Amino acid sequence: MRWTLTSFLALLVLSCSLWQSACASVLAIDYGSDWIKASLMKPGVPFDVLLNKDSKRKIQSSVAWKKDDRLFGGDAANIAARFPTDSFSSLKYLQGVPYDSKAPAFFATISQAELHETARGTIGVTRSDGTQWAAEELIAMQLGYVKALAEALAGEPVHDAVLAVPPFYTQFERDAVADALAIAGLRTLALVNDGTAVAVNYAMTRAFAAPEYHVIYDAGASATRATVVRLESTLDPQSKAPVTQIEVKGVGYDRNTGGTELDRRLHEVLVDAFIAKHKRDVRTDKRGMAKLWKEAGRVKTILSANSEAVATVESAAFDLDFKAKVTRAQFEKACADLKGGFVQPIWDALAQADLTLDNITSVILTGGSSRTPMVQAAVRAAVGEDLIAQNVNADEAAVLGAALYGASLSRQFKTKDIRVSDISMHDIQVSYFSSPPSDAAPTPRTISSVLFPAGSKLGSKKTLTFRRGEDFSLWLDYTKVISPGFPRELFEARVEGVAEALGTLAERGAVDPVVKVTVALSESGFVAVKEAVAYGEIKEESLTGKLKSLFGVGTSSTEEEVDSQTPSTTDETAAESSPVATTPPKKEKKVSAKDLEELSTIALNVKTVFSSLPPYTVEEKKASRERLRSIDAQEAAKVMREEALNTLETYLYRLRDNLDDGAQSPFQKCSTAVERKAIAEKLAETREWLNDGGESAETTELWQKRHALEALERPITYRYTEIQEFPATLNSSQKWNWATRVFLTDARANMTADAAAGVPSKWTAEELDGLEEALKEHEVWLNEGVEKQKRTGMNENPAIATAEMKARAGRLEQHLQRLVKRKAPKPPKKAKGKNGKSKESGEEPEGTERRKGHDEL
Repeated sequence: MRWTLTSFLALLVLSCSLWQSACASVLAIDYGSDWIKASLMKPGVPFDVLLNKDSKRKIQSSVAWKKDDRLFGGDAANIAARFPTDSFSSLKYLQGVPYDSKAPAFFATISQAELHETARGTIGVTRSDGTQWAAEELIAMQLGYVKALAEALAGEPVHDAVLAVPPFYTQFERDAVADALAIAGLRTLALVNDGTAVAVNYAMTRAFAAPEYHVIYDAGASATRATVVRLESTLDPQSKAPVTQIEVKGVGYDRNTGGTELDRRLHEVLVDAFIAKHKRDVRTDKRGMAKLWKEAGRVKTILSANSEAVATVESAAFDLDFKAKVTRAQFEKACADLKGGFVQPIWDALAQADLTLDNITSVILTGGSSRTPMVQAAVRAAVGEDLIAQNVNADEAAVLGAALYGASLSRQFKTKDIRVSDISMHDIQVSYFSSPPSDAAPTPRTISSVLFPAGSKLGSKKTLTFRRGEDFSLWLDYTKVISPGFPRELFEARVEGVAEALGTLAERGAVDPVVKVTVALSESGFVAVKEAVAYGEIKEESLTGKLKSLFGVGTSSTEEEVDSQTPSTTDETAAESSPVATTPPKKEKKVSAKDLEELSTIALNVKTVFSSLPPYTVEEKKASRERLRSIDAQEAAKVMREEALNTLETYLYRLRDNLDDGAQSPFQKCSTAVERKAIAEKLAETREWLNDGGESAETTELWQKRHALEALERPITYRYTEIQEFPATLNSSQKWNWATRVFLTDARANMTADAAAGVPSKWTAEELDGLEEALKEHEVWLNEGVEKQKRTGMNENPAIATAEMKARAGRLEQHLQRLVKRKAPKPPKKAKGKNGKSKESGEEPEGTERRKGHDEL
């Protein structure tokens, strides 16, 4: 059975399980080297890709400065040719990467940005004005921009985020992602491998009658990866509810082959063509290189659909125009050696999964570079035409899957039950000394063992047992270098407080105590030492004997010590040792298994030390966050000032037009010559002030200038508004006069009829007289005001204000409505006399006086 996306969305209930004052929102982000895609999961908001301010479904991964103006997305990318050292793209290549790796050299071939080494040993960029930013801070700016878009859609703050990352990311790169999210003001709900996210998106709209194996092939900008997944629809063993299982069986990747490398090869073709044509080395001109880079991206897009394209750049460099024809064959020849890199990840993923193409149902193409004819041809040649599937959105599948994955982690949403089992990509080993260093053996033997081999399931834990009598350290490392320049060392975990804990266990009677250290591989791919404890089995009889010997001393100080150690058994033990002969000894209470377990375990302190490439500390993240907030505040103030300036300029033009209008214009008719002269003088003064430097004035001063002019114009605007509203307001007042007059006529007639019939009336004569008096008062006031208004000129203040007319008519309306809504009184009840015959309620039955007396008492 296969569902459409529409039918799925009808079943997907995005609602809070319990509606509270604020419902949680989850922001999913697919941060790519070229593009950012985002999706917001919020109850009441349609599930879709987040749009930017230009209503585009994806945002270019760029941030730039145009002098003092910070730009994002397409605006930032478009000025790269003009400000090459202030426009930053493809920052994903610098995410959590050591400065002494190959990344800076490669980045220099695709960007004109100036790089520097940060204090943490990572990569930062330097703007043309000398301002330095770490790559994580620039990425945080872009994530903050996406966060602002999400909050504008949600109408509330967004805190939680799920981010799709490549499965081959090291712990250093994952730390950098989490740090960037934290600096942007977001909390990392989870990191999900992008191939797994695509599988979630694919499985969400489908059911699987039998287990299926699919290859999620992702040719992105920065790398190519393939993920083999097993998809199966089953029933939960306990609830018997339908469940979709997604199990990642294997992953293959090539970190050096992707869309950016294709752009770089085509860029080199254009650079060589420029040098050959003009005999000038364009590589020495940063703006020229940036222009050719932008043109290479455009030409690559054309070659995806055409056999040739013409590259044209006006004033490319040295005031020289550039024009050259590039064919697809020429482009593919320059990239011929990359074909293997685009295909090999498929074979690597199948090998890790221990499968062949015969086991595969389809190869699902995703990623922007999967549209490139050369890449499609290479994949088709490798796996065959029949296996190729393009039934997911190549650009949006990962972010939508990440959003659904994030929703499954929150209780605020109810989605299809999909359970994911993912794997790690790198061998992680633990190392420790065989014995503590001593004078005899200052450098003891180091023992290393693979703790989490490649392919280990994320979310798993391993517990190590040590026989140590004092503090010691563990070192968590990769078994090999993951990428050139990356360190193998992850961190050192120092286990502290061992001797004290073992001593306490010995006092409790523990047998052969040991130290247990638990290392976890989280669902997001982070390795961490979760806990360390000293443990020694304590048998019940051993503990009871300890307690008996302690209480046998009989001193209050001993009893307090035992009480502090074993509060659950103190009372019973004390009663048993009481010397009172007349009190029979109480039966000894057994110590529970839970108490024994708690007494057998003592938590130890674990201190993590980063020796290679440390993540941001709490203080560093706070400082970076404050730095970004300062920029945000400055930009917000600048926007407010520009708004105030634009508003003032617009107001000055409008006021000038009003003064220049003919004598028959409303402004002229509703103003006096004195007023127009005062406004003209103030207007000239303000325009002169603005031309003499007012454009650099503060926001408050700009608003003050406008308010001063508005104070002069306000009386004129008031008169014109009153003239416009007077007819409708007068008509409304007269309507209520008429309605009240009709009501009084009918009400008095009804009172006469009720009196003749001997039934009570709704109203009293006093009430109707009061209403009539209010009506007459209103009619007199209104008539006098209208007569005065007839004699009032348009350039004079109104004799009768519409606001007062509405207020008086409102009071008359309320008076009338109170009487109109009055319910008719119920007919009098008849009481029964002694003979059982009913009496009128006015004749009191027997016993009335007695009841009255009782009530009065």
